Amino acid sequence: MKHCPPIFLTVPGALSMLLGVAVAADKKVDPATIHGRIQLVDSFPDYKVKAVKSFPDVKVKVVDAFPGPGKWQIVDSFPDFKIQLVESFPDFSVEFADGIPGQAKH
Repeated sequence: MKHCPPIFLTVPGALSMLLGVAVAADKKVDPATIHGRIQLVDSFPDYKVKAVKSFPDVKVKVVDAFPGPGKWQIVDSFPDFKIQLVESFPDFSVEFADGIPGQAKH
């Protein structure tokens, strides 16, 4: 039977692992890279987004087909990104060109 050497985790090693996780969770997203097939969800989103009418991080147009940069196609399955619309603590803000998807237009 082979003897496996013990694995020692030092205090600095443990701290660097913990800090690495904390730094990874604090990354900022470039909202311009979020486009394509978007699923609006109530839980477990990739990003939390606030819909605003002025000073957005990115302007978005909702399209029925051919989503590209600045265009979101709202889908129910096989999304590129899952988005939760929130009022507070968003990852970034968007201004929808034609209003919020699913909202009655006046």
